This record gives sequence, C-alpha cells and structure tokens, in this order.
Amino acid sequence: MKVKYLLIIIAALLIVILVSACETASQNAQASPAPAQLAERGKYLVNVMGCDDCHSPKIFGPNGPEPDPARRLSGHPAEMTLGRIDKKVLKDWVLFNAHNTAIVGPWGVSFAANLTSDPTGIGSWSEAQFFKAIREGKYKGLDGTRPLLPPMPWPAYAQLTDEDLRAIFTYLKTVKPVSNITPQPVPPDQIN
Repeated sequence: MKVKYLLIIIAALLIVILVSACETASQNAQASPAPAQLAERGKYLVNVMGCDDCHSPKIFGPNGPEPDPARRLSGHPAEMTLGRIDKKVLKDWVLFNAHNTAIVGPWGVSFAANLTSDPTGIGSWSEAQFFKAIREGKYKGLDGTRPLLPPMPWPAYAQLTDEDLRAIFTYLKTVKPVSNITPQPVPPDQIN
C-alpha cells in the first residue's frame, strides 16, 4: 500500500514538473519572437520611421524621388560629389542634396551612413554597437568616437524599446549588402 501511494506521489510530482516546464517554454516563446518575426517587425519600424528618406539614394521618376531599390539603405554614395555651397545661405538654412543623403548646416556637411548588411555598413556590427549608436549617438556604436551628426534623430530613437531596437537591428542584418564607404563629415571651415 505504501508503495502504491509513493508511486502516485511520484507520478503527481512528474506531472507538475512537466506542466511547469511546458508553461515556462511557452512563456519564453512568447517573450522571444522568432528571428523571422523580429525581422518583420524591424522592417515595419524601418519603413514607418522613414529610414529610407535619408539613408537610401534616390531614383527620379514621374512621381519625384523614391528610394533606389538597388542601393536601398546604403547611405550617401561614395562616388557622388556635392556642388558648390553658398556659405552665406547657411546662416539661415540647413540644406539637403537632391538625394537627401548629404546635409549641410552649421556643423558642416554630414552624410547618411550605410545601414546594409555589408561590412562597409553595419554588417560587422554587434547588437551592442547598434544599441550604443542609437541610445548614445556614438559613431559606429563605439566609445571614444565622434557623435552622430544632424539630422540623425538619435535622441528621439533612443526612446525605442530594447525589443524595437533589436527588431530593427535584426531586419537591417537581412538587408541586401551594398558595398559603399560613405564619406567622412566635412567640418564647417572646410566647406567649399
């Protein structure tokens, strides 16, 4: 009789352990979306946040400028030169080039970065670097580097949740790699 009760107690304990393990696995699955779901959320965020506006060179068609699908999110094209800039205008204006990938203002000239999965973009970045770039405004997400320059709205994006930043990073790592080393910023005293 004692053996029978002992077997019932052991069976009940095993059932409790199995149910608890299943609930924990279910909660973990809900808390951590699959990479494909995370990338899909990141794609949505990249689209609604307008990342293409500055980070994608444009093609010009009947409806005006639109992101060039062949160079999507690849930043300011390295081979694209800028025209002469009238410095007198800069005291009252911030100017964008026709592609919205180069911006001139009191800080000098800044160029949109390559966000593709290529090593010249964020292909070799860690998630921690991406978080630091967005949360702290650090170039390439590295300590001791220059700040991200206007018009990058990193102070607003710094308010995104970890989950949203992780989703964006996951998506950007799936974007077609485009080899493009974007130019370094031009200080105000070196503007032509």
